[in-house]
Amino acid sequence: MASLKQRGVSVVLKGYEWLEHRLGLIKPIATAAGHPTPSNNASWWYVFGSAASVLLVLQVVTGILLALVYSPSANEAWGSLQLLNHNVALGWYLRALHGWGSDFMIAIVLIHMVQVFLFGSFKFPRELTWIIGVVLLLLTLGMAFTGQVMRFDQDAYWGLGIGASIMSRIPFIGAPLVHLMLGSPIIGGATLSRFFTLHVFVIPGMLLAGVGLHIWMTLLHGVSEWPMPGRIVSKATYEREYHEMTEKTGIPFVPDAAWKDAVFAASILFAVMACAFFFGPFGPGGPPDPTIIQTAPKPDFAFLWIYAVLAFLPPSIETPVMLVVPVLAIAGMLLLPLIMGEGERHWARRPVAVLMVSVIAVSLGIFTHLGTYTPWSPIMNAWTSDAIPAKYLQGRSPLERQGALVLQNKQCRNCHVLDGAGGQRGPSLDAVASLLTEDQIIRQLLQGGGNMPAYGNALNPSETKALMQFLMTLRGNDLAPAVDASRSLVHADQQSAPVAPAPPAASAPDGKTP
Repeated sequence: MASLKQRGVSVVLKGYEWLEHRLGLIKPIATAAGHPTPSNNASWWYVFGSAASVLLVLQVVTGILLALVYSPSANEAWGSLQLLNHNVALGWYLRALHGWGSDFMIAIVLIHMVQVFLFGSFKFPRELTWIIGVVLLLLTLGMAFTGQVMRFDQDAYWGLGIGASIMSRIPFIGAPLVHLMLGSPIIGGATLSRFFTLHVFVIPGMLLAGVGLHIWMTLLHGVSEWPMPGRIVSKATYEREYHEMTEKTGIPFVPDAAWKDAVFAASILFAVMACAFFFGPFGPGGPPDPTIIQTAPKPDFAFLWIYAVLAFLPPSIETPVMLVVPVLAIAGMLLLPLIMGEGERHWARRPVAVLMVSVIAVSLGIFTHLGTYTPWSPIMNAWTSDAIPAKYLQGRSPLERQGALVLQNKQCRNCHVLDGAGGQRGPSLDAVASLLTEDQIIRQLLQGGGNMPAYGNALNPSETKALMQFLMTLRGNDLAPAVDASRSLVHADQQSAPVAPAPPAASAPDGKTP
């Protein structure tokens, strides 16, 4: 029996030596796992990074399993999720794990960033580690947003329309960015294919590479020690002092410090599993239909605060706030370690940092709560039952009156004001013909743009013609109709071009002109 046991141990050792000789990875991994860390780092405050990494693995595994069934097609995406929910064994639970894992991952990454900020762990020599962490946070939010689009239900369709509208407001490059994001003038199959590629390949690949680099830099520079009041970070002395501390009081990360990481990560996984079991998956809601505009889409939990902010912002400052504030916030986070790379680390000696975190946390909490019941802004009401005002029908041709009926039946006034009555989501129609040319109106009707969906499939040619003819009569107080300035210039150039002289007339044999 003893000899059999020895033989088994010998086989295992030989297998280990064979793998190590060819891969050369086991010893470096074991050395990295047992790297020394200051003893005061064995704290529950240092467990969030490991938990976020474990949740990323959960997202990758569940995402791969979901991709085996999910169909990234505009016509089949919604149905494939219904199949997962109702026909595939435990498909609903797999979707729930993936959805709740996303929310937990965002929360853990945010808490980790706050902990690093309050502990001053972004200071020298860990500046690049913080910058990579900021990028990982943005990628995590990108995964959540693209994941919501994958449901391709009413919320995803209209939420993507709002996102495209926000992006279109970027000066100079807004329109190309929207076309790059959507893949076409409208939200359709090309849009879903692009977001599927981002969600399944591009962003996860960048996340895995970033996490690997983040871990490598943590091993290279060591985990920052517990901040102590009065212990100043100086580029001239910090690294020497850190290594001396590690040699005197250091403990191996595995197992002395890692057990808390393992316990916390297991608790988070259990919480994700419990939420997935008791609350189920997110959506999908109703199938995407651009003709159904009586809808109030809401984003997922992580983006509810943005939804509430947009609802309460005055229209006059909406665009500047949406375009300027995020850029300044991200730039501030990226530049923080380069500007504040030295100095005090303890939170008690950095009251401004504590105040910033408190204000941001309270604001996010308030706006997230408001986002759970705040109506979509601008508020849209149904005006379909109201007849088109008589003054818009006087002197109109039968075809133009038919267009007025189409305007009423297709619920256009849910989004557009006419004679002071209607929704505020789109621009007023009272003077639309003085602002848009006939070609522009037709294009907007068929292809949509901004917050307006495409109605090319919802209008037959006769309805399109009638509606366009009626809209062309709406010129406010008898304003001049809109014209295409480029065409006017071309026409003027053609008129001002010199006319070539006519060739001399040929003479008949008798000398008379024929």
